[in-house]
Amino acid sequence: MDIKEIQNLIKFVAKSGASEVKLEMDDVKITIRTGSDSNEVTYVQQAMPMQAAPMQQAAPAAAPAAAPVTEAAPAVDDNSKYVTVKSPIIGTFYRKPSPDKPLFCEVGDSIKEGDTLCIIEAMKLFNEIESEVSGTIVKVLVDDSSPVEFDQPLFLVDPS
Repeated sequence: MDIKEIQNLIKFVAKSGASEVKLEMDDVKITIRTGSDSNEVTYVQQAMPMQAAPMQQAAPAAAPAAAPVTEAAPAVDDNSKYVTVKSPIIGTFYRKPSPDKPLFCEVGDSIKEGDTLCIIEAMKLFNEIESEVSGTIVKVLVDDSSPVEFDQPLFLVDPS
């Protein structure tokens, strides 16, 4: 199941008014909840094949993966002085108003409150995301034309 099929399923469930839909296939489990108190709407989980040999190989691979996570923790502290601009909705992130136009903002650009930073397309509606702070764009955290979730960090802004 590819991302387009998942997005279409989410749109269908949202239009249908169902509060929860679960879909289980051979290697994918999807649960879509709408109208709940939690901020999480979509869960996608890839099922691991149940074979003895791959499981033995996966255990040693998990240990090296844990080491970079502990090293990445200080990097989070370095970003604490920045303001994180987060996605207010689920949709597709675009850095340009159209393919032939320039980017709304780039790393190093000075922005002020109310400036348009990007567009998020949700259900064929293009929503301009405006800055709530003034400052300088330090980092763009999402690739152009990528799907984003609610409350996902999009930009880091230095308010000084």
